[in-house]
Amino acid sequence: MLARHKGRPALPLIAAAWAMRRRARAALARAAMAAACALFAPAFAPAWATAPTVPTREAALQLLAAPEPEHRIAAIEKLAEVGTMADGERLVGALRDASEPVRTAAGQALWAVWNRSGDEATDQKMAEGVRALAAGDLDVALARFDEIVHAQPAFAEGWNKRATVLFLLGREGESLRDCDEAVKRNRLHFGALAGMAQIYLKRGDVEQALAAYERALEVNPNLVHGPQVLQMLREAVRERQAAAGVLRA
Repeated sequence: MLARHKGRPALPLIAAAWAMRRRARAALARAAMAAACALFAPAFAPAWATAPTVPTREAALQLLAAPEPEHRIAAIEKLAEVGTMADGERLVGALRDASEPVRTAAGQALWAVWNRSGDEATDQKMAEGVRALAAGDLDVALARFDEIVHAQPAFAEGWNKRATVLFLLGREGESLRDCDEAVKRNRLHFGALAGMAQIYLKRGDVEQALAAYERALEVNPNLVHGPQVLQMLREAVRERQAAAGVLRA
């Protein structure tokens, strides 16, 4: 039997918590779809007409501090081509740039850097897996990402891509594990953190979902529907806590 609190039944609070959870799940799903679409989109818009030529990675790192946004974009585009995992912190800093095109370019560059393993055979398998994922051939995609994880266990993006396929296959526990492995290897991986939030929310663990999503936004404040998802998760946690208090009364 549900307890009562100040003369009111607990049911409305519990129903509100479940409704909030459903809305947060829908918003997270929309954000995940937008991220997936971005993954298969062209990496960058046409270069700025006044952008300088950036010859090396070192020059790009220096140009990130240029006052002109088109120069910063040119630097980011170069890092998307030749940058390394060590450049992640600098690109994450650009996610808070005053210029929206710079922020967008930085997010795309991070994905480009993360998708490079440094091994030609692994990168070829990654490309095959991504194409299969885009085509909806989940069995082929899973096979490719399995091969990558076994051959290159230190490569964070292999774990993240496999987590995506496992989630789409309904294997949420395995997907959550792979997201965690990706974050262990790349603590800046906002995609894996947002994926963890989505799984926790689907399982009804709104507190863990909120914690994971807050970590994702700390890295990338530009996540699609980020403020709305964060607000709904926080409200869902408050509703859950209020309902729990009613049931204990």
